[in-house]
Amino acid sequence: MVAAVGSFLQARSQGGEWLVRIEDIDPPRETPGASSAILRTLERFGLCWDGGILYQSQRSAAYLEALDQLRREGLLYFCNCSRSELAASCRSGRYGPIYHGHCRPSRAHTGALRVMTDNKEIAFDDGVRGPFKQRIESEIGDFVIRRADGLFSYQLAVVVDDAAQGISEVVRGSDLLDNTPRQIYLQQRLGYPTPHYIHLPIALNPLGQKLSKQTGAAAIDTIAPTQLLLQVLEFLGQQPPADLIEATLEEMWDWAIAHWQLGTVPISASRMPSAVS
Repeated sequence: MVAAVGSFLQARSQGGEWLVRIEDIDPPRETPGASSAILRTLERFGLCWDGGILYQSQRSAAYLEALDQLRREGLLYFCNCSRSELAASCRSGRYGPIYHGHCRPSRAHTGALRVMTDNKEIAFDDGVRGPFKQRIESEIGDFVIRRADGLFSYQLAVVVDDAAQGISEVVRGSDLLDNTPRQIYLQQRLGYPTPHYIHLPIALNPLGQKLSKQTGAAAIDTIAPTQLLLQVLEFLGQQPPADLIEATLEEMWDWAIAHWQLGTVPISASRMPSAVS
């Protein structure tokens, strides 16, 4: 909800469009009915999107076309390293294990597809967190863009879809910040424009973990949307006035859009406030 509200306000405050994309490219991890539940929740909170909904599960042809382009440029190779082999041989870095390029010289014809990287610095100016830079080869290594089971990676899918949808701004949680240089690298290789990136703080549970289904977070309560919306606005540093608690959902959105200030959004992740002060 934090990412949804922040991205919605960033778009609406500039008179822009707010698009919804269902990133359903990993069937084994999907919960039946999750997509429709997400859409119902957005509607309940008055988060009205523009245009049709893009489902990544229907975009395989576009992803294959991007893979073909990268292959023609000699940037792809198959990797058959197992998880245990990677765990034993890859050194740890700031962003996790760094792939050592073991399979680069391989002539394998099956396995996961990795994209060759270089050590040129990729830098961008995030709308909340400021300058960020990364050297992919030495800090991440060649990364997977299609798994051995044929499923496309998040990195490839979002890059192709951002370009196809003409996305000018990507607003999302800061847990995805270090993914951005990889996406910019793919944009450069594929000849796509690079959007402006804004990474919002993530909400944490009492143990300091990101609120998510993986950490046992409860589902969003749709019974009292205005109360939760006020909590989210406060979390995002927007300082809603106390009397806004009496407002209707429509009035609350009118206030939030008119008073949205990206410059007051905090950088650090924190716990969601339990009540609006």
